Amino acid sequence: MKQDSPIVRLDSIDAYNKLYGLETKHPLVTVIDLTQATKVVNHVRMDYDVYALFLKNGTNCTVKYGRQSYDYQEGSIVSFSPGQVIGVETEVDEVAPEVVGIMFHPDLLHKTPLASKIKDYTFFDYSQREALHLSSDERRIFCQCLARVNEEISRPVDKHTAEIVSSQIQVLFDYVTRFYERQFITRAKVNSDILTRFESSLKEYLASDRTKDGLPTVNYFAEAANLTPGYFGDLIKKETGVTAQEIISRHIVERAKRRLSESTDDVSIVAYELGFQHPQHFSRMFKRLTGNSPTQFRQNASSIGNFSPGSITEE
Repeated sequence: MKQDSPIVRLDSIDAYNKLYGLETKHPLVTVIDLTQATKVVNHVRMDYDVYALFLKNGTNCTVKYGRQSYDYQEGSIVSFSPGQVIGVETEVDEVAPEVVGIMFHPDLLHKTPLASKIKDYTFFDYSQREALHLSSDERRIFCQCLARVNEEISRPVDKHTAEIVSSQIQVLFDYVTRFYERQFITRAKVNSDILTRFESSLKEYLASDRTKDGLPTVNYFAEAANLTPGYFGDLIKKETGVTAQEIISRHIVERAKRRLSESTDDVSIVAYELGFQHPQHFSRMFKRLTGNSPTQFRQNASSIGNFSPGSITEE
């Protein structure tokens, strides 16, 4: 994508439909089928003020994750949210790409249950290289959900339309979440390798001088894995049952235990060595995970270390 490619701002549903020559049935939501487009869009960047979910069909190319082929090739889903700028490249002779999807303006969600839940759908934070790859059955379910939305917005708008449409979109998002969880499971070997590298890199980080620059972060390890923080975090939680941040915290505390047991350095010095700018933050984390303050832990460790069977006398 050329940096001088024109930027098209998608601040409304109609802006997208006019770009591709598609019909606008509802001002806040549209179901997209680019095989029906009457205009070809090429070499542009789109500045999203809307939410969108696209399914690209076809098996004529192999999509890979690093050197690994994806599990399913029948179709892949990418998602976009307000604030993202996405490049579009279309082959000159590709007048009708096999792409279907849904796009909606955030205003559609006002006063609906989806408004408070939309933040829970973390796949909107994933990058295009972390696309969801569907089986044929999953693709069928996705298209059925689109059809239900399209049927509703083809009716005259009334006071129930927004809530019905948002509930149908929520069902679609729940299916996408399920499909992503399936992808995490079916790609267990790749995910396990990422987890192993994460834990190994974390140990190396804590044993190095890099802690002087600050605490290790989820963003740091996600970038090292060439993943977005959202996808990386969801992958780690699926593999381990706990968050990536919690794993980082546990490793920090384990290293702190060794330092506290093996030295007489002040707790604040240990905290600074581990990357904490404020010792009280270290103390709070330590107590949350161990039940004791660093000082209490050191006292208990010292007491156990000084214990010997000969110190016990019978009354």
